[in-house]
Amino acid sequence: MKKWLTLFCLLPGIGCWAQSVDLVRYQELPDPKPVSSASWTAVKPGPNVSFATADVRYAKHTAPDPKTLQKSWKAQAWKGEKVHTQAVVWSAAPLSAVALNWSELKDAKGNKIPAGSASAGFVRYVMTDGLAPTGEGCDERPPGKYDSSLVADPIDLVKVLDVPKQTTQPVWLSVSVPPTTPAGLYTGTLSIGGSGVKPSVLTYTVDVQNRTLPAPKDWKFHLDMWQNPYSVARVHGVKVWSKAHWDLMRPYMKMLADAGQKSITATIINDPWRSQTEDVYGSMVQWTKRKDGSWSYDYTIFDQWVTYMMELGIDRFINCYSMIPWNLKFSYYDEAARKDTFIIAKTGTPEYEAHWRPMLTDFAKHLKQKGWFEKTTIAMDERPMAAMQQALALIKSVDKGFRLSLAGLYHPELEQDLIDYCVATNQTVDEPTMQRRRQAGFNTTYYTCCTERYPNTFTFSPPAEATWISWFAASKGYDGYLRWAYNCWVKDPLRDSRFRTWPAGDTYIVYPGPRTSVRFERLIEGIQDYEKIRILKDEFRAKGQTDKAQQLEKALNTFDVSALANTPAATHLQPAQALLNAF
Repeated sequence: MKKWLTLFCLLPGIGCWAQSVDLVRYQELPDPKPVSSASWTAVKPGPNVSFATADVRYAKHTAPDPKTLQKSWKAQAWKGEKVHTQAVVWSAAPLSAVALNWSELKDAKGNKIPAGSASAGFVRYVMTDGLAPTGEGCDERPPGKYDSSLVADPIDLVKVLDVPKQTTQPVWLSVSVPPTTPAGLYTGTLSIGGSGVKPSVLTYTVDVQNRTLPAPKDWKFHLDMWQNPYSVARVHGVKVWSKAHWDLMRPYMKMLADAGQKSITATIINDPWRSQTEDVYGSMVQWTKRKDGSWSYDYTIFDQWVTYMMELGIDRFINCYSMIPWNLKFSYYDEAARKDTFIIAKTGTPEYEAHWRPMLTDFAKHLKQKGWFEKTTIAMDERPMAAMQQALALIKSVDKGFRLSLAGLYHPELEQDLIDYCVATNQTVDEPTMQRRRQAGFNTTYYTCCTERYPNTFTFSPPAEATWISWFAASKGYDGYLRWAYNCWVKDPLRDSRFRTWPAGDTYIVYPGPRTSVRFERLIEGIQDYEKIRILKDEFRAKGQTDKAQQLEKALNTFDVSALANTPAATHLQPAQALLNAF
C-alpha cells in the first residue's frame, strides 16, 4: 500500500470524504520560520556536501554551521553492530534529482562489508512544537499555544529528491557490520549527486574491532515500546485484522523486533486508555454475556496477534491491558439485548468481581492450553494504590500463578508481586531490591513520557538524548526502558508530529512507510552501548580487571538526569562511548 486515506467528516449523518496521501512521495509542510538569508550569503555556488554530526538537527532554511561539519567520518564498531552518522547537502540554488549511492566497504586484505549492509536516506522535516519555559509537558496543546517549527527526523525511503533553493538537506548514513566480518579498517564511499552536476564523493572508514555484539533477539536490554495495530490500519486505509492489515504490519513490527523489543502489547478490554490516542485501542478479546447470564470469550484475535509477534521474535512478555482502565468502563456484547453495551465498575466492588472473576478463570485456562501462561502478565499503568491492591488481590485469588506488570511510581509494598515493574525516571529502586528482583528473574525498567523535559524522544529533543537513555539505564542498574508508544500516529504523522495533548513526537517514534527516524536510530545506538557495557562488565569481572571496571563505573556515574539541565547529552555521551570502544 502506497497511500493512506484520511477521512474528513461533517456533522453526523451528513457524510465524509477521503483524501488520499502518498506514502512514498509527499510534500513537507511550509516552514513557519523565515529563511535565514544572512546564512546563505557566504555559501559558495553549486551543491555543497559534507559529513556532519548525528548530534544536530539541522534547520531546513539555514545554512549549516561550519563548526558542526566534518571533513571525514571514522567509526569504531563491534562485529554485529550498526553505526551511523549524518552528511548534509546545502545550496543557495535549487538542486534537481539529488541521488544517493554508496559502495561496499573494503579493508587492505580484500575483506568486504557488502554494499547491502550500508544504507543512506534523506532526513525529512516534520512539524514540531516545544515545551513551556518551566514545568512538564503533560498539557493541552491548542493551536498557537507553542511555537512551531520544522525539525529533521523521519528518514525517507526515496533515494532521489529535489532540494529547493536555500535549503539544507541532511542525509543519514548507516553501516551494519555483519557478525562474520574479520577485524580491520574498512573504507567505503557515499556519493551524492544531482541532475547536471558532478557527484560529490565522501570517503569514510569503519574500524571493525575483534569483539562481537549478539544478535538483537539475544540482547539482554529489555525494550518495551507499546505497539498500536489500529494506527497501522487507519494510516493505510485497510480494515482492522484483514489480511492486508496483517501484511502491512509485518515490516513495522519486524523493525521493532530488530531493535530488541521484548514485550507484546495486548488489549483484553476495549479502550483501556480512555481514547487518549488518535486511534482507539480495541479489545483483542470478544466478551459475550449469554442469555443465561454466563460468559464466553473469543480469543481469536488475541491468539493471532500473539502468535504473529512471537514469530517475529518478540516473546518475553505478553502484557495484557488493563483491568483498571482510566474510566473503569468495561464493554461486552449482551446476547439477551442483542447489542454491545458496557458497565462501569470500581475495583473492590461486587460488580467488578462478578465481571472479572469469570474472565480471569477462563483466561488462565486458555493461556495454559496455549503454553503462554508463564509469559503473560496482567498489566496496568499507574492507578490509585487502593485500586491496584484490590485488583492484585482478585487476580491472585483466581490463580496464584498469574504474573503481573505495572508501569508507574515505585511502591515497595507492590514490587514483590510484579514480575515486570517499570518505574518513572525520578523514582529510586534500592540496590538490594534490584538485585533480588534480578536473581528471581524479575524485570525492572524505567520509562519517560510527557513528564520528563529530558532525557526524552520528542521530535524536538536533541538526538543524543535517545542514546543517553540506555546509558542512564546502565548507570542505575535497570534492565531496560519503556516508552508508551511506538506508533500511535497523529492525524498527519509524516508531516506534523504535534498532538492535541503532550509534546510533539510523544506518541510515536517511527513513521508510516515504514520509515525509521533519527530518534529511533539513536535509541538503538544506546541499546547497543548497553549491551557492550554488560559484556565488558562480565569480562572485567571474570578476568579480575578491577582497574578497567572502575574506569567504566566512573563513566557511568556521570549519567545523572540533573546534569542535562546545563550540559547537552552529547557532551556526556561522546567521552563515555570513546572509552567503551577503547577497552
